[in-house]
Amino acid sequence: VQLQASGGGLVQAGGSLRLSCAASKRIFSSGVMGWFRQAPGKDREFVAAIRWGGSSTRYADSVKGRFTISRDKSKNTVYLQMNSLKPEDTAVYYCATGWQYGSSWNDYAYWGQGTQVTVSS
Repeated sequence: VQLQASGGGLVQAGGSLRLSCAASKRIFSSGVMGWFRQAPGKDREFVAAIRWGGSSTRYADSVKGRFTISRDKSKNTVYLQMNSLKPEDTAVYYCATGWQYGSSWNDYAYWGQGTQVTVSS
């Protein structure tokens, strides 16, 4: 499966962005889709994940209450609504899919190309 992420850009602190990630094939109900991010010089870190079938979600503590992950089954697309953005949210954001409802990068088998999010202070 191929993943195409979009929606990144430059925004001021306190602003909002919505990222999208479209899958080239149908995601099975047992699947999971997640978002990770990687800032320059830092490791890739978990942001959020959603179960495709049941829609339960999980978030990193650093984004809880500010980011919302959702999905549209009819479009095979997952979204990440990011509100109250902070400069420390600046990173390349990657979407990924797999079968483990986890927060480790190796829980996910397929990755998108990444989209840059830059938050200015």
